[in-house]
Amino acid sequence: MTPRTLYQKIVGQHTVRPLGKNGQILLYIDRQVLNEYTSPQAFAALHAARRDVWRPASSLAVVDHVNPTTPERNARTMVIADADRSRQVHTLADNCQRHGIALFDMLDDRQGIEHVVASEQGLVLPGMVIAAGDSHTTSHGAMGALGFGIGSSEIEHLLATQTLVYTVMKNMRVHVTGRLGAGLTAKDLVLALIRQIGADGATGHVMEYTGEAISAMGVEGRLTLCNMSVEAAARGAMVAPDDTLFHYLQGRAFAPQGKHWDAAVTAWRQLKSDSDALFEREVTLDASAIAPMVTWGTSPDQGDVIGAAVPDPAHEADATRRRSMVRALDYMGLQPGQALEGLPISHAFIGSCTNSRLDDLRDAARVLRGRRVAKGVRAMVVPGSTSVRQQAEAEGIAQVFIEAGFEWRQAGCSMCVAMNDDHLNPGDRCASSTNRNFEGRQGAGARTHLMSPAMVAAAAVCGSLTDVRRLLPS
Repeated sequence: MTPRTLYQKIVGQHTVRPLGKNGQILLYIDRQVLNEYTSPQAFAALHAARRDVWRPASSLAVVDHVNPTTPERNARTMVIADADRSRQVHTLADNCQRHGIALFDMLDDRQGIEHVVASEQGLVLPGMVIAAGDSHTTSHGAMGALGFGIGSSEIEHLLATQTLVYTVMKNMRVHVTGRLGAGLTAKDLVLALIRQIGADGATGHVMEYTGEAISAMGVEGRLTLCNMSVEAAARGAMVAPDDTLFHYLQGRAFAPQGKHWDAAVTAWRQLKSDSDALFEREVTLDASAIAPMVTWGTSPDQGDVIGAAVPDPAHEADATRRRSMVRALDYMGLQPGQALEGLPISHAFIGSCTNSRLDDLRDAARVLRGRRVAKGVRAMVVPGSTSVRQQAEAEGIAQVFIEAGFEWRQAGCSMCVAMNDDHLNPGDRCASSTNRNFEGRQGAGARTHLMSPAMVAAAAVCGSLTDVRRLLPS
């Protein structure tokens, strides 16, 4: 038998049939998550064609992009003033009721960002394929699954048939040796990777992360890796299931129970790449050599270690990259040779599907304990789900944020995508734990520097970009 990668095995198990000679197949999808932002067009097209949802139990819907994140959570405060966005939320509720799809609405205790909710509920299990109308669906590869984002027309097809026309990707292995140092996280690792291979470095590939650093990493860190792999243009990213994942999944709402759990784990242990499987591309990183990362530009690959200086476009040989650097520096208000460390900020934001889970909040709280946010800095933390928020409150983490001067808010996408009232103004400079630093991503004219939650916490208390290791116990 031909050796196969984990990706090839999962695709093989879900192939309904080939669709010609161009590498396309009809792929069965196990589960999908719907949100209020990308689903209305799909449902409208479905209804116009007089079709029904074929398997409603395979779908879960959440409200996450446009909902308010006001500190209080009740029917009075969770009101959306913008008529179009309010209509999106009501339309989702109507569609879910019509088709019998489970919905975690704004007042549900399970509400949150779709990519956070899916993992914490155990909705995505090893060996599954999940698709959703959001590019960061790649997150779920951390569950030993294949996840990828799709467009609204594809959502319609998925709802009607539980299948998608799919182009099989190439395989890419990212092998990470060594261990991350003190104060370093998965966010630093993935930003270092994207800097190394570029924002298009994984085009046409599905990544598999392997190595000592990955084995030692918790599931929430792996979710961060897989989430941001799409920023290198990966069509998916995966980590083979192991005991760390099984411990994380056991007892979660959608996970198997009792004897079914034992049988599932036995099957899941077989989900791994064959030792002699072929990867079309191989990349190696040494985790022990990675330092805290921060972006300086307007693409996630425009970043460097915190101790570096802003690069000079004149030293870039590639003309396209040089033009991109010039534009980025102009937008960001930076000069070549300017030190990254010490650059003043006006805002600090911890949240997003990349870095809003409990471990992320714990990392930031360790930096904030006994410290205060610098004068003139507005600091916000938006947990990835109501469940994460409740756990953080139970552990006393929320109080650490509040005492430090952070706003402790409700769950949602919030300032990552700025589709609700949480956004920056022109010229604002934000230390952010989000996934994209594109022009206008957090508000028109706003400037975003990507980094880990711990680095955001350090910037918040210092009032400037700071090496978090300076604030950790020696």
